[in-house]
Amino acid sequence: MIMMKKAIVAAGLMCMALCASSQSYKPWNKGAFETQKYRNLFVEMGYSKQAVDAKLQEVFNDVFYGPNKVYFEVGDSMAYVSDIKNHDARTEGMSYGLMLAVQFDKKDIFDRLWRWSKKYMQHQEGEREGYFAWSCKVDGTQNSAGAASDGELYFITALIFASNRWGNDTGINYKAEAQRILNCTMPKEVEGRPMPAFGGFGGGQQANAAPQKQKMFLIDPETKLITFTPDGFGQRYTDPSYHIPAFYEVWAKWADDGRADYWKECAEKSRAFLHKACHEKTGLNPDMCQYDGSLMQGFGGRRNGGNNFRYDSWRVPMNIALDYEWSCADREWQQQYGEKIQNFFYSQGVNDFMDQYRVDGTLPEEGEILGAGGFRKLRHSIGLVATTAAASMMCSHAKSKEFVDALWNAKHVPFEDGYFDAYYDGLLRLFAFMHLSGNYQVIFPKK
Repeated sequence: MIMMKKAIVAAGLMCMALCASSQSYKPWNKGAFETQKYRNLFVEMGYSKQAVDAKLQEVFNDVFYGPNKVYFEVGDSMAYVSDIKNHDARTEGMSYGLMLAVQFDKKDIFDRLWRWSKKYMQHQEGEREGYFAWSCKVDGTQNSAGAASDGELYFITALIFASNRWGNDTGINYKAEAQRILNCTMPKEVEGRPMPAFGGFGGGQQANAAPQKQKMFLIDPETKLITFTPDGFGQRYTDPSYHIPAFYEVWAKWADDGRADYWKECAEKSRAFLHKACHEKTGLNPDMCQYDGSLMQGFGGRRNGGNNFRYDSWRVPMNIALDYEWSCADREWQQQYGEKIQNFFYSQGVNDFMDQYRVDGTLPEEGEILGAGGFRKLRHSIGLVATTAAASMMCSHAKSKEFVDALWNAKHVPFEDGYFDAYYDGLLRLFAFMHLSGNYQVIFPKK
């Protein structure tokens, strides 16, 4: 009798496993801008709400409070987020920190990060006024005065959400700060800088030629696409991971800067660009590319791996998922993309895929591999585990659960050779848990 009961229990468990493996999921057909509702995909896939809430808090604590935290307070009013392995604070991490703080309703963290960003990173005058130095030492000394455009993208959106959540009369006028950045990033003439004559990008100008007056802009005026950097050589191309169309929708709704139609057009152009930048068979996108979605020639090309899917590229599946969740404006393509890129990584092994590939799905040669933290090595990185799991928000195939389970079970610990990235891997992991638990939300103004 005992053996029979055990057999029945085993058969039942097997049946449940088979049902789970064959289950399909139904992505929503309307976005949160319209419904103000969010899926908790973890719960849909069988995890308890209590366990999901606890896990999300655990991952948040890892980033902000734990022994491997990347958030550090300075005095009684400021704080920074550090890329520990590179010993600096970056606009990427600072603006991510702002977005995380407003999403979790952590006003003190938000205000501390903003004060540090404004004091040390943001240019208060001159031709770069309003822009942010993309890298600073943790004492605030600027490593580079130039901006990386994704920082401004997140700063603006996070500030608008802060305005919507907390108002503008608690010591920081968040909306005014966002509007100032937006106004400063409109095209303006600046003193030119000599540009290197790289193949395919020289534009007829020779290396070390006398500089001429140039335009500085966050968004390329001709294509309406975000630049890699808003001035110099970097404004001649873009980075697919900087494309988050839903952020422009936020600006159109609540920036109140008189450019709502323009931002809506930018969102449409960005969605169209992503169709071109993602490989038609693998779904992989290059680290950087030209505005028409084509691969780079010369600088940034095959010789240094710039045409490959690597660290920046990891963000694209999660960014597209965000646009799907919030706007659902391109859902047919986004659903196809989500399953396409998961199919590729599934073919490599859900627990084995590498973190850098050529866009055709082949592995890069050693010289193309982008190093990090003093190591040059292909890995199964938790940051990419996180973003491929977030893509499940767009997917209906049963494989999507395997990606979600892989993220849930992944341990954010050092690799055997000692490499550990608390910063980038940790932040992407937290964002993915927010997506999949329904906690990465559009923050509407309080009524």
